[in-house]
Amino acid sequence: MYNGLIRHLAARFYIIAPDYPGFGYSDAPPPEKFSYTFDHLTTMIGKFIEQRGVDRYSLFIQDYGGPVGLRLAMRHPTRTQALVIQNAVAHEEGLGPLWGTRRAFWADWAANVEKIRANFLSFDAARQRHVGTSPHPERYDPDAWTDEFSFLNRAGQARIQEDLLFDYRKNVASYPAWQAYLKEWQPPLLVLWGKYEPSFAVAGAHAYQRDVPSAQVHILNAGHFALDEAGAQIARLTLDFLSTHLLDSNGNSKMAG
Repeated sequence: MYNGLIRHLAARFYIIAPDYPGFGYSDAPPPEKFSYTFDHLTTMIGKFIEQRGVDRYSLFIQDYGGPVGLRLAMRHPTRTQALVIQNAVAHEEGLGPLWGTRRAFWADWAANVEKIRANFLSFDAARQRHVGTSPHPERYDPDAWTDEFSFLNRAGQARIQEDLLFDYRKNVASYPAWQAYLKEWQPPLLVLWGKYEPSFAVAGAHAYQRDVPSAQVHILNAGHFALDEAGAQIARLTLDFLSTHLLDSNGNSKMAG
């Protein structure tokens, strides 16, 4: 999904794009041996960045990347140069109707786990995450949700996703702390939001301007994975934003020294 964006940004910036443990082609240790929580993922990504020798960075965060990225920014606010947020929520009004089933799961795992599997892990749910309410489903490559569903059905993957979704309740509880970080530090902030989104309401995009009044907010004709439908637009907006805030007129880092 990020390949096109990486190609655009890599001409000016050094790009790191890791898969979290349990995702993509990273190792997926069983939950009995690895704690699948957003705090732990943040710690792992923080150690990964340190091992790469990077001490200043900007974060492009989307969906589950939001809770990881905002935790990372709070832990190291002086290292975080700028934030690009794409369909990642930090305010209650950003949680759409689908979260009713998920809140019930948080209240009672055993009574709701089967509903969660249908709500989150099924083939239909995977397709809906990509297409959402887009009036142009023909613009989407069916391989996107077919591949996603295949990954979700690897051995042990269901429990990994259940653990993370159950832990998501702690993200919601952390919203006030994330908002306080944004209000205090006022990082350069670009918010990109696909409006054909089934899970996260557009109100969640505008809410960021309460915390960072200078934030740029763009509502896109796209879905939850907005790069699928508005990749060129996102690449242009992101490149312009990062260049403005991080580079001088000669293309050198404003943060040098």
